[in-house]
Amino acid sequence: MLYGARTSLRRDARRNREAIVEAASQVLCGRDAVSLMPEIARRAGVALATLYRHFPDRQVLTAAVIGHQLHRLEEAAAASTERPDAFRSLLRTVLHRLIEMRSLVVFAEGLESGARRRYERRMVTAFTQPLRRAQDLGYVRRDLVPGDLLLLFAMVRGIAGAGEDTAAARAAADRSIDLMLDGVFRGRHAP
Repeated sequence: MLYGARTSLRRDARRNREAIVEAASQVLCGRDAVSLMPEIARRAGVALATLYRHFPDRQVLTAAVIGHQLHRLEEAAAASTERPDAFRSLLRTVLHRLIEMRSLVVFAEGLESGARRRYERRMVTAFTQPLRRAQDLGYVRRDLVPGDLLLLFAMVRGIAGAGEDTAAARAAADRSIDLMLDGVFRGRHAP
């Protein structure tokens, strides 16, 4: 086999893998999440066998989607480090994404505890620098520590997951986000 053909295959495999993760993100993070592998393959535009070659089961695929979402969070947090006034917006967006990603969060809660802790550490680490900068400039209360953000995330997950009425749960989660953020941010810098 020629070198160019091998490189092209690897590029195609990488492109397929990325398409699968993106499609799985849409399915697992969607409002009406369908957790079927065939739906993910359809949305990715690949054969089911291709999906299973990259991701042999739902756990492996879920881990890839969580990793993808955490990478996006890390990029957004890093970008906000230079704009401490944007920290409230970043935190608000992440809290709302937890509501939108309700199905993925349920899958993540089913992972073994070591994996869950690794993901939580990545989230806290992503927020640490922007939080410190926002605190240094007086946007955020001084007594908030990065680990406290996990409490905020847990509260929103709990509220968003309560009850059968999804719209009511989302409305309650939205209200709780506003109340929490008002408690985290200093009055003179609130929008």
